[in-house]
Order: sequence, then C-alpha cells, then structure tokens
Amino acid sequence: MRGQRTERLVRLAAKFMLSPSKLISLTDLANKFNVSKTVISDDVEVINSAMEEEGFGQMQVDRGRSGGARFIPLCTPRYRDTILSEIAVRLSDPERNLPGGLIYYSDLIFNPETALTLGYCMASLFTETEPDVVMTSEVKGIPVAMFAAYALGVPLAVCRFRNRPSDGAAVGVHYPTANGDVKTMYIGTRQLQQGARVLIVDDFMRGGSTASGMLLMAKQFEAEVTGVGVFIAYDEPKIKSVPNYRSLLTLHNMEGENRLSVTKQKD
Repeated sequence: MRGQRTERLVRLAAKFMLSPSKLISLTDLANKFNVSKTVISDDVEVINSAMEEEGFGQMQVDRGRSGGARFIPLCTPRYRDTILSEIAVRLSDPERNLPGGLIYYSDLIFNPETALTLGYCMASLFTETEPDVVMTSEVKGIPVAMFAAYALGVPLAVCRFRNRPSDGAAVGVHYPTANGDVKTMYIGTRQLQQGARVLIVDDFMRGGSTASGMLLMAKQFEAEVTGVGVFIAYDEPKIKSVPNYRSLLTLHNMEGENRLSVTKQKD
C-alpha cells in the first residue's frame, strides 16, 4: 500500500507541475487512481506541504461543486532571491560587458533551464493579477515571457518589428525611442482578444520605449494591462517612459563597471 501511494504522489505531483495554474478535477483523479476523493485531497495536501517547503509554489484547492486543484507557481522571497543572486553574480562578470553600458546575457535566457526558472520568478510577481495573456516583443523577450505564460497557464502574444504574412492580419503602432527615432511594432489580430487582461514581459529596460510601445499596442485592443515585468532594468535614467513596472534584476554602471543586484520587491 505504501508503495502504491508513493507512486501516486509522484504521478500526481508531475501532473500538476506539467500543467501549472490549470484546474484539475479531483473527481477525475480519484477515478483515474481508483481511490476516494478524500484520499486524493490528502495527497494534494502532502504535495502542497512539499512545494511550500521548497519555496517555489503551492497547491490551490477549489472547494466548489466540481472540486479541483491547481499548482500555482508562487516563489517565496527567499527562493527567488537565492536564484536571482546567483544569476546576478554571473552577469556581473566583467567579461560580459558590452559597449554602451550593456551586458551579454543571451546565453542565460536562451538556456531552457534558466529561462524556466526566470519565468517562474516573473510569474510569481503577477499571479494575483490573473492575466489572460502575456505580451512580449521579439527576440530576447520571448524565452522569459514564454515560461512566465506557461507558469500562469495563459498564451503568449509576440509583438514583432516586421510584419510577416504568416501572422495574418496585423495591427501596427508607432512609438518613439529615447534617441528621438520612431519605430513600428506589429501583432497579429488573432493573438490578442479585444478587452483581454494583458501582462507585459520584456527582457531589458533602459528608458522603457519598447515597453511603452507594447502599452500602445494593448491600447489598440482596448486591453487592460495588469502589470509590466522586466528581467533586467537599468538604474538610469531614473524616470522611465513606463512609470509602473517590476524587475527581477537591476543593472548599475559604476565608474564604467556593470554590477547587477536583485531588485527589492514589495511582497
């Protein structure tokens, strides 16, 4: 019997974690494993305790008529800061310095394991906003935004800087950059529904022009922006074109040397 429950717990935990933020019927699970609903509920409590102990999520149980449970990626501040501190140290390596005060981080965000972790950290900052879709811009914004969308259980909508026939009908918006240029971004009309709740996620923010462009795009669809999340935010200029945003890391340029720190969050 013990062996049977151990196997069931492993399979249940895997099922929940492979479908984050998706409600799974407890009745269906009870039928699948040929046990009572009470037994499944007890199993969910065990899984919840383990996840909270690890600090990367928790189980949410719906006590309604249908009765279901879902895995919510809710990183604790301690777990998030530990992960991000390690990444900040790696990115502070002088070998990563690029002209213009920039840093090289493509190898990290295009590493699926790192991108998954960053996506979960990002999603945990906006879980309570309950977005319908995550919006980002190509190219480097996609990995973190994709895994944030996965963690939140919603689709991803990508703004492009060149309209492609394969996207079908598209909406384009013009937005100003910090140096005075005007750029254009597009999004397929099938990617975003009118009036949707949108979470904007980007990889880097200096002045905030790309994020402000996505805000304009959301406005074209009469969408409600539930938040703006950024992987790395430059500490200068202090005033961004996007006043309200949350970043995972902050980039400081001190006497020509880049240093990254974990952004303090209001949890």
